[in-house]
Amino acid sequence: MTDVHLAAAGVAVGYGASHVLADVDLEVRAGEILVLLGPNGAGKTTLLRALAGTLAASSGEVRLGGRSIATLDRGEVARAVAVVPQDTPAPHGFSVREVVAMGRAPYQGRWMRASADDASIVAMALARCGLVAMADRRFDRLSGGERKRVLVAQALAQRTPVLLLDEPTASLDLRRTLELFEILAEEAARGVAVVAILHDLALAARLAERVALLHGGRLAAVGGVDAVMTPELLSRAFDTDIARVVDSTTGVRAFAPARPSPRAAVRDRL
Repeated sequence: MTDVHLAAAGVAVGYGASHVLADVDLEVRAGEILVLLGPNGAGKTTLLRALAGTLAASSGEVRLGGRSIATLDRGEVARAVAVVPQDTPAPHGFSVREVVAMGRAPYQGRWMRASADDASIVAMALARCGLVAMADRRFDRLSGGERKRVLVAQALAQRTPVLLLDEPTASLDLRRTLELFEILAEEAARGVAVVAILHDLALAARLAERVALLHGGRLAAVGGVDAVMTPELLSRAFDTDIARVVDSTTGVRAFAPARPSPRAAVRDRL
């Protein structure tokens, strides 16, 4: 699929006199998974918030379905873009089922009356994220990984053509991470444009169809995994020597610092 659901054109974002992003041009296509990579402070979360319409661009434009996101009302954006934040305050006293059901709010009008379809969609989201057995537990008493899965289920219940995720694998163990990747692949297969911020390079290479590498608030490179996740580009962006190894049998890519470990470096100085 080649339809562009979301696009940033010359987007710059600043906080006061400080610019965090500058001149970002990026297209997110329907049915693809785009991973945002970069060191801390590179502007990944800021870019995601600009794409979600929750942070206004100081210049340039974010377009959603061909329309400027700044001209859309909150309901239109909520029916088009679902966001899984890096962290969120735990709503006090709500059950897992109730938190997931909040994803249906954009479709329920002023009185927030849930329909039979809403209940069915929520049940499906709970099942996809392995949350059925804990549906009646309080959200604020869950572990960090469990809360993350609930927030993913809430976003799935929102049923949007664009899904944005900020560090969705944080607090997840390996099994739950792979399950999440399967869910995101399923969403992309049905035409959803998926954008995710990841820090684990090997996991990013496994999930992504395209990669956007940020450095210093600018896009250093955008393209396929093998074109962008090279030792040269990664080393420059992360300001450290990074080696890449590709398994000749499985094609799985691994990334590691090319320099000696800190413990070895200390030992060699003694």
